[in-house]
Amino acid sequence: MIQQKISLGRILGIPIGLDYSWFLIFVLLTWTLAVSYYPAEFKNWPTVEYWLVGGVTAIMLFVSVLLHELGHSVIAIRYKIPVRSITLFIFGGVAQIGAEPPSAQAEFWIAIAGPIVSFALAIIFGLLQSVLTPIAPLLALVKYLAYINAALALFNLIPGFPLDGGRVFRAVVWGVTNNLRRATTIAGNVGRFIGFLFIFFGVWQMFGGNFINGLWIAFIGWFLESAAVAQIQQQRFQGLLSGHRVSEVMSENYTAISADTTLQQMIDHHVLGHGRRSFVVEQGDKVVGLLTLHHLKEIPREDWPLTTAAQAMIPLAELKRIRPEMEMWAAMQEMDRNGVNQLPVMSNGHLDGMLSREDIISYLRTMQDFGI
Repeated sequence: MIQQKISLGRILGIPIGLDYSWFLIFVLLTWTLAVSYYPAEFKNWPTVEYWLVGGVTAIMLFVSVLLHELGHSVIAIRYKIPVRSITLFIFGGVAQIGAEPPSAQAEFWIAIAGPIVSFALAIIFGLLQSVLTPIAPLLALVKYLAYINAALALFNLIPGFPLDGGRVFRAVVWGVTNNLRRATTIAGNVGRFIGFLFIFFGVWQMFGGNFINGLWIAFIGWFLESAAVAQIQQQRFQGLLSGHRVSEVMSENYTAISADTTLQQMIDHHVLGHGRRSFVVEQGDKVVGLLTLHHLKEIPREDWPLTTAAQAMIPLAELKRIRPEMEMWAAMQEMDRNGVNQLPVMSNGHLDGMLSREDIISYLRTMQDFGI
């Protein structure tokens, strides 16, 4: 399977990843700094020096973004909220927080922590300018980093959900209304409005002759509007699932195969003929693991006739499972955390059924059809 990001290791136990889109913005930013910004600000440098300082600046910008996201993460951990990962990508970075904050106060401090870190970095780099004045390349570096960190903090404080400022705004509304869903809807709609303002301003800039800058502004506006819509839909989705248990949605009609079934037999009899995508692996009358087509794709096709389900499966001891009384939203979050599309539902060591994303979507459609 092709990985969507490059692992950079862990900081404070949090996995740090680099999305492939980062390389595009790294190249564009380095080029812009080397051929435009630095030659205009600092005259008569050798060309190589412009490119070298531009590249280092681009890297340090993303280090700053990483520290910004770590600010969010450290406060989230203090509130006992798990942080699944931090990913650097074309628009900067994102910390994957594992759950909603437990209170409006927690939401406020988690959201504001990132901009506070960026402002602190801007101050530090600003103070370094007086020390590094005799060394032009280093002066140029810290001068730009002071400016860009201040800009990053101010941009993120725009009250457009899901930017940090939008989350601060949501925390305030949440604190006033004592209703997270209502606060999310209000903050999300404000975020959509601000996104449309960015799009309008960007298009206006494009028609005014500033095409490249206008295009970027419009693109950022589209990104903000789309992200706000996604947050509103997620909150609505959570509301629909609230109060419903896994037992209401799970399918008891799962496919069980013997542990000594070869992958080729499984493909011929269950996948091609019936379109099954996940299989419970049994040894006698005992469940020993789970096998999905996702794992099958990782095994070379020529090995299918010789590889058994027991060899390819996820063993039961390593398998994430859920209980029938678990709330549906919590089950969805468990799927997201583990990057899977289905989970076995078990109680007292017995398999009660399987829960898949398709089951949840079908259940929601049924609720919608009957106006439930």
